[in-house]
Amino acid sequence: MSLKEQITDDMKAAMRAKETVKLGTIRLLTAAMKQKEVDERVELDDGMVLAIIEKMLKQRKDSITQFEAGGRQDLADIEKAELAVLSVYMPAAMSDEEVQAAVAAAVAETGAAGPQDMRKVIDVLKAKLAGRADMGKVSGLVKAALSK
Repeated sequence: MSLKEQITDDMKAAMRAKETVKLGTIRLLTAAMKQKEVDERVELDDGMVLAIIEKMLKQRKDSITQFEAGGRQDLADIEKAELAVLSVYMPAAMSDEEVQAAVAAAVAETGAAGPQDMRKVIDVLKAKLAGRADMGKVSGLVKAALSK
């Protein structure tokens, strides 16, 4: 079952169970997925769906930070509930050792010799680590590996 089908099934289950927070969050996600399909005239695969979920997770984290700084704990709690629902669809995160091993393998695979080859390494890693590692952190590790 694809991720898109799983999300649709979860939406139906949330409707039957009358879970309003989960249902609302999944509806937001399906709306974002449909918008992407219409805009780009493509059928979404799991990687594209994960990218949408990642973007939504980042938005929720930013919102939580802003709401807590502004003293709006009620709104932060709503965002945290949505964050929990969206997090279910993300694959298990990789450990730091696994990420470093993947970076080393990608550097060897691409034959990267210096910082000018960073784009090649990142392109290889983006496909392998999508949704499983923070790409900002990965970028820093690649930069460190290529500047040696």
